[in-house]
Amino acid sequence: MSRVGRGARYSRKRAFLEGVARAVYAGGWAAKVWGALPGRTTVELVEHRLPLLPVQPMPLPHGASGGGVAAPSLEKRVLRVAFASDLHIGPLTPSRLLDNAFALLASARPDVLVLGGDYVFLDATPAMARELEHRVAAVPAAVKLAVMGNHDLWTRHDLIEESLRRAGATVLVNQGLRLPPPFDDVAFVGLDDAFTGEPDLEPALRDAGGAPLAIAVAHSPEALPLVAGRGIPLLMCGHTHGGQIASPRGPILIHGKQGRRYPAGLFQLPGLHLFVSRGLGNVDLPVRMFARPDVCVFTLFSPQS
Repeated sequence: MSRVGRGARYSRKRAFLEGVARAVYAGGWAAKVWGALPGRTTVELVEHRLPLLPVQPMPLPHGASGGGVAAPSLEKRVLRVAFASDLHIGPLTPSRLLDNAFALLASARPDVLVLGGDYVFLDATPAMARELEHRVAAVPAAVKLAVMGNHDLWTRHDLIEESLRRAGATVLVNQGLRLPPPFDDVAFVGLDDAFTGEPDLEPALRDAGGAPLAIAVAHSPEALPLVAGRGIPLLMCGHTHGGQIASPRGPILIHGKQGRRYPAGLFQLPGLHLFVSRGLGNVDLPVRMFARPDVCVFTLFSPQS
Protein backbone atom coordinates (compact mmCIF):
# COMPACT_ATOMS: atom_id res chain seq x y z
CA MET A 1 0.00 0.00 0.00
CA SER A 2 1.42 3.42 -0.92
CA ARG A 3 0.60 7.11 -1.04
CA VAL A 4 1.44 9.82 -3.54
CA GLY A 5 5.13 9.83 -2.60
CA ARG A 6 7.88 7.36 -3.38
CA GLY A 7 8.17 6.09 0.19
CA ALA A 8 7.61 2.40 0.89
CA ARG A 9 6.00 0.73 3.90
CA TYR A 10 2.90 2.89 4.05
CA SER A 11 0.79 0.34 5.88
CA ARG A 12 -2.95 0.03 6.30
CA LYS A 13 -2.47 0.91 9.96
CA ARG A 14 -0.63 4.10 9.01
CA ALA A 15 -3.33 4.97 6.48
CA PHE A 16 -6.02 4.46 9.14
CA LEU A 17 -4.20 6.59 11.74
CA GLU A 18 -3.67 9.42 9.30
CA GLY A 19 -7.29 9.28 8.14
CA VAL A 20 -8.42 9.64 11.75
CA ALA A 21 -5.94 12.48 12.31
CA ARG A 22 -7.23 14.42 9.30
CA ALA A 23 -10.77 14.22 10.64
CA VAL A 24 -10.12 14.77 14.34
CA TYR A 25 -7.47 17.49 14.09
CA ALA A 26 -8.97 19.46 11.19
CA GLY A 27 -8.33 23.17 11.53
CA GLY A 28 -5.24 22.72 13.70
CA TRP A 29 -7.11 23.19 16.99
CA ALA A 30 -4.99 20.61 18.81
CA ALA A 31 -1.71 22.42 18.12
CA LYS A 32 -3.25 25.68 19.33
CA VAL A 33 -4.48 24.12 22.57
CA TRP A 34 -1.18 22.34 23.26
CA GLY A 35 0.81 25.46 22.42
CA ALA A 36 -1.25 27.56 24.84
CA LEU A 37 -0.24 25.42 27.83
CA PRO A 38 2.69 26.73 29.92
CA GLY A 39 6.11 25.57 28.76
CA ARG A 40 4.86 23.47 25.86
CA THR A 41 6.60 25.54 23.20
CA THR A 42 9.97 25.60 24.96
CA VAL A 43 12.82 24.19 22.90
CA GLU A 44 16.06 22.94 24.44
CA LEU A 45 19.34 24.02 22.86
CA VAL A 46 21.72 21.06 23.07
CA GLU A 47 25.41 21.88 22.59
CA HIS A 48 28.31 19.52 22.00
CA ARG A 49 32.02 20.12 21.36
CA LEU A 50 33.82 17.41 19.39
CA PRO A 51 37.50 17.33 18.35
CA LEU A 52 36.85 16.09 14.83
CA LEU A 53 38.24 18.75 12.50
CA PRO A 54 41.37 17.72 10.58
CA VAL A 55 44.56 19.42 11.70
CA GLN A 56 45.90 22.01 9.28
CA PRO A 57 49.33 23.70 9.60
CA MET A 58 49.33 27.46 9.30
CA PRO A 59 51.17 28.71 6.21
CA LEU A 60 54.70 30.03 6.72
CA PRO A 61 55.17 33.80 6.57
CA HIS A 62 55.89 35.18 3.10
CA GLY A 63 59.53 34.62 2.19
CA ALA A 64 60.23 32.04 4.90
CA SER A 65 61.63 28.72 3.71
CA GLY A 66 61.15 26.79 6.89
CA GLY A 67 64.78 25.69 7.00
CA GLY A 68 66.32 26.01 10.43
CA VAL A 69 63.18 27.48 11.96
CA ALA A 70 60.58 26.03 14.24
CA ALA A 71 57.80 24.01 12.65
CA PRO A 72 54.75 26.09 11.72
CA SER A 73 52.04 26.25 14.35
CA LEU A 74 48.74 24.50 13.83
CA GLU A 75 45.80 26.52 12.59
CA LYS A 76 43.00 26.87 15.11
CA ARG A 77 39.71 26.35 13.31
CA VAL A 78 36.18 25.97 14.60
CA LEU A 79 33.20 24.78 12.57
CA ARG A 80 29.73 25.35 13.99
CA VAL A 81 27.06 22.94 12.75
CA ALA A 82 23.40 23.34 13.76
CA PHE A 83 21.03 20.39 13.49
CA ALA A 84 17.23 20.29 13.63
CA SER A 85 14.88 17.48 12.74
CA ASP A 86 11.23 16.42 12.72
CA LEU A 87 9.53 19.80 12.33
CA HIS A 88 6.24 18.10 11.43
CA ILE A 89 4.56 21.25 10.18
CA GLY A 90 0.87 20.41 10.39
CA PRO A 91 -2.13 20.23 12.72
CA LEU A 92 -0.28 18.88 15.78
CA THR A 93 2.79 21.14 16.05
CA PRO A 94 2.39 24.66 17.52
CA SER A 95 3.72 27.42 15.28
CA ARG A 96 5.18 29.16 18.32
CA LEU A 97 7.30 26.10 19.07
CA LEU A 98 8.82 26.26 15.58
CA ASP A 99 9.26 30.03 15.98
CA ASN A 100 11.30 29.38 19.14
CA ALA A 101 13.32 26.62 17.52
CA PHE A 102 14.31 28.67 14.50
CA ALA A 103 15.10 31.68 16.67
CA LEU A 104 17.62 29.49 18.51
CA LEU A 105 19.08 28.29 15.21
CA ALA A 106 19.37 31.81 13.85
CA SER A 107 20.97 33.20 17.02
CA ALA A 108 23.57 30.40 16.95
CA ARG A 109 24.79 31.75 13.56
CA PRO A 110 26.10 28.35 12.43
CA ASP A 111 28.48 27.83 9.53
CA VAL A 112 26.34 24.87 8.44
CA LEU A 113 22.65 24.23 9.03
CA VAL A 114 21.66 20.56 8.74
CA LEU A 115 18.02 19.45 8.61
CA GLY A 116 17.15 15.85 9.43
CA GLY A 117 13.84 15.27 7.67
CA ASP A 118 10.15 14.81 8.51
CA TYR A 119 9.26 18.40 7.70
CA VAL A 120 5.49 17.77 7.61
CA PHE A 121 2.80 15.60 9.11
CA LEU A 122 -0.01 14.31 6.87
CA ASP A 123 -0.28 15.96 3.45
CA ALA A 124 2.36 18.36 2.17
CA THR A 125 0.58 21.44 0.83
CA PRO A 126 1.85 24.60 -0.92
CA ALA A 127 1.17 26.53 2.30
CA MET A 128 3.32 24.09 4.30
CA ALA A 129 6.05 24.33 1.68
CA ARG A 130 6.03 28.14 1.91
CA GLU A 131 6.26 28.00 5.70
CA LEU A 132 9.20 25.59 5.52
CA GLU A 133 10.96 27.81 2.98
CA HIS A 134 10.45 30.91 5.11
CA ARG A 135 11.79 29.28 8.25
CA VAL A 136 14.88 27.73 6.66
CA ALA A 137 15.72 30.85 4.66
CA ALA A 138 15.75 32.94 7.86
CA VAL A 139 18.71 31.03 9.36
CA PRO A 140 21.98 32.83 8.46
CA ALA A 141 24.17 29.86 7.54
CA ALA A 142 26.60 29.85 4.60
CA VAL A 143 25.76 26.20 3.86
CA LYS A 144 22.39 24.51 4.37
CA LEU A 145 21.85 20.78 3.90
CA ALA A 146 18.79 18.56 4.22
CA VAL A 147 17.79 14.90 4.07
CA MET A 148 14.30 13.48 3.73
CA GLY A 149 12.28 11.54 6.30
CA ASN A 150 9.62 8.85 6.13
CA HIS A 151 6.69 11.26 6.46
CA ASP A 152 8.14 13.38 3.65
CA LEU A 153 8.39 10.39 1.33
CA TRP A 154 4.77 9.42 1.99
CA THR A 155 3.49 12.71 0.58
CA ARG A 156 4.36 15.34 -2.06
CA HIS A 157 8.09 15.24 -1.32
CA ASP A 158 8.70 17.21 -4.52
CA LEU A 159 7.01 20.22 -2.90
CA ILE A 160 9.16 19.81 0.20
CA GLU A 161 12.39 19.40 -1.75
CA GLU A 162 11.71 22.44 -3.91
CA SER A 163 10.90 24.60 -0.88
CA LEU A 164 14.18 23.58 0.75
CA ARG A 165 16.10 24.45 -2.41
CA ARG A 166 14.42 27.85 -2.64
CA ALA A 167 15.50 28.44 0.97
CA GLY A 168 19.11 27.81 -0.05
CA ALA A 169 19.43 24.21 1.14
CA THR A 170 20.98 21.35 -0.81
CA VAL A 171 18.86 18.21 -0.53
CA LEU A 172 21.09 15.15 -0.22
CA VAL A 173 19.61 11.82 -1.30
CA ASN A 174 22.52 9.35 -1.20
CA GLN A 175 24.77 12.27 -2.07
CA GLY A 176 27.75 14.01 -0.57
CA LEU A 177 28.92 17.62 -0.54
CA ARG A 178 32.31 19.08 0.35
CA LEU A 179 32.22 22.41 2.12
CA PRO A 180 33.77 25.49 0.54
CA PRO A 181 37.08 26.90 1.87
CA PRO A 182 38.28 27.21 4.54
CA PHE A 183 36.51 23.93 5.42
CA ASP A 184 36.99 22.14 2.11
CA ASP A 185 38.54 19.21 3.98
CA VAL A 186 35.07 18.49 5.44
CA ALA A 187 32.21 16.76 3.62
CA PHE A 188 28.66 15.84 4.54
CA VAL A 189 27.05 12.67 3.21
CA GLY A 190 23.27 12.46 3.26
CA LEU A 191 21.39 9.16 3.11
CA ASP A 192 17.89 8.38 1.91
CA ASP A 193 15.54 7.31 4.70
CA ALA A 194 16.43 3.85 5.99
CA PHE A 195 12.81 2.85 6.64
CA THR A 196 10.91 4.07 3.59
CA GLY A 197 13.61 4.95 1.06
CA GLU A 198 16.63 3.30 -0.55
CA PRO A 199 19.74 4.38 1.35
CA ASP A 200 23.10 3.88 -0.36
CA LEU A 201 26.29 5.20 1.19
CA GLU A 202 28.61 4.45 -1.75
CA PRO A 203 27.59 7.27 -4.14
CA ALA A 204 27.57 9.70 -1.23
CA LEU A 205 31.13 8.78 -0.31
CA ARG A 206 32.20 9.16 -3.93
CA ASP A 207 30.74 12.66 -3.94
CA ALA A 208 32.72 13.40 -0.78
CA GLY A 209 35.87 12.89 -2.83
CA GLY A 210 38.01 11.45 -0.06
CA ALA A 211 37.56 14.39 2.29
CA PRO A 212 39.58 13.88 5.50
CA LEU A 213 36.40 14.36 7.55
CA ALA A 214 33.04 13.01 6.39
CA ILE A 215 29.95 13.58 8.54
CA ALA A 216 26.86 11.47 7.85
CA VAL A 217 23.27 12.66 8.07
CA ALA A 218 20.23 10.39 7.97
CA HIS A 219 16.69 10.76 9.18
CA SER A 220 16.73 7.70 11.41
CA PRO A 221 19.29 5.88 13.57
CA GLU A 222 18.32 2.78 11.59
CA ALA A 223 21.01 4.01 9.17
CA LEU A 224 23.69 3.23 11.76
CA PRO A 225 24.67 -0.20 10.33
CA LEU A 226 25.32 1.43 6.95
CA VAL A 227 27.69 4.00 8.45
CA ALA A 228 29.49 2.09 11.21
CA GLY A 229 33.00 1.02 10.31
CA ARG A 230 33.22 3.29 7.27
CA GLY A 231 35.56 5.88 8.74
CA ILE A 232 32.76 8.35 9.47
CA PRO A 233 33.15 9.73 13.02
CA LEU A 234 29.74 11.42 13.36
CA LEU A 235 26.22 10.41 12.34
CA MET A 236 23.40 12.90 12.96
CA CYS A 237 19.76 11.83 12.88
CA GLY A 238 16.33 12.26 14.43
CA HIS A 239 13.07 10.34 13.87
CA THR A 240 12.61 8.89 17.36
CA HIS A 241 11.14 12.03 19.02
CA GLY A 242 12.77 10.62 22.15
CA GLY A 243 9.60 8.53 22.31
CA GLN A 244 7.41 11.69 22.16
CA ILE A 245 5.51 10.26 25.09
CA ALA A 246 7.98 8.95 27.65
CA SER A 247 8.31 8.37 31.37
CA PRO A 248 11.01 9.74 33.69
CA ARG A 249 12.83 6.45 33.10
CA GLY A 250 12.84 6.81 29.31
CA PRO A 251 10.76 6.29 26.18
CA ILE A 252 7.72 4.04 26.29
CA LEU A 253 7.54 3.10 22.62
CA ILE A 254 10.01 3.66 19.78
CA HIS A 255 9.93 1.88 16.45
CA GLY A 256 13.13 0.39 15.08
CA LYS A 257 15.93 -1.67 16.59
CA GLN A 258 18.49 1.14 16.58
CA GLY A 259 15.95 3.69 17.78
CA ARG A 260 15.10 1.58 20.81
CA ARG A 261 18.79 1.15 21.57
CA TYR A 262 19.64 4.83 20.99
CA PRO A 263 16.44 6.82 21.62
CA ALA A 264 17.93 10.30 22.06
CA GLY A 265 21.22 12.00 22.88
CA LEU A 266 24.89 11.65 21.98
CA PHE A 267 26.31 8.13 22.07
CA GLN A 268 30.00 7.24 21.85
CA LEU A 269 30.29 4.05 19.83
CA PRO A 270 33.48 2.38 18.55
CA GLY A 271 34.92 4.85 16.04
CA LEU A 272 31.69 6.83 15.82
CA HIS A 273 29.64 9.47 17.61
CA LEU A 274 25.91 8.93 17.10
CA PHE A 275 23.62 11.87 17.80
CA VAL A 276 19.85 11.31 17.91
CA SER A 277 17.71 14.43 18.24
CA ARG A 278 14.33 14.39 19.97
CA GLY A 279 13.15 16.61 17.14
CA LEU A 280 10.55 19.34 17.37
CA GLY A 281 7.04 18.44 16.26
CA ASN A 282 4.36 15.89 16.97
CA VAL A 283 2.75 13.02 15.07
CA ASP A 284 -0.47 11.08 15.78
CA LEU A 285 -0.97 12.82 19.14
CA PRO A 286 -0.57 16.54 19.89
CA VAL A 287 1.41 15.99 23.10
CA ARG A 288 4.90 15.31 24.36
CA MET A 289 5.83 13.99 27.80
CA PHE A 290 9.41 13.82 29.12
CA ALA A 291 10.66 14.33 25.55
CA ARG A 292 11.28 18.05 25.26
CA PRO A 293 11.82 19.32 21.71
CA ASP A 294 15.43 20.15 20.89
CA VAL A 295 17.85 21.60 18.38
CA CYS A 296 21.58 20.99 18.57
CA VAL A 297 24.72 22.99 17.85
CA PHE A 298 27.98 21.11 17.37
CA THR A 299 31.25 22.97 17.76
CA LEU A 300 33.84 20.98 15.83
CA PHE A 301 37.51 21.74 16.38
CA SER A 302 40.93 20.24 15.73
CA PRO A 303 42.32 18.06 18.53
CA GLN A 304 45.27 20.42 19.07
CA SER A 305 43.11 23.58 19.12
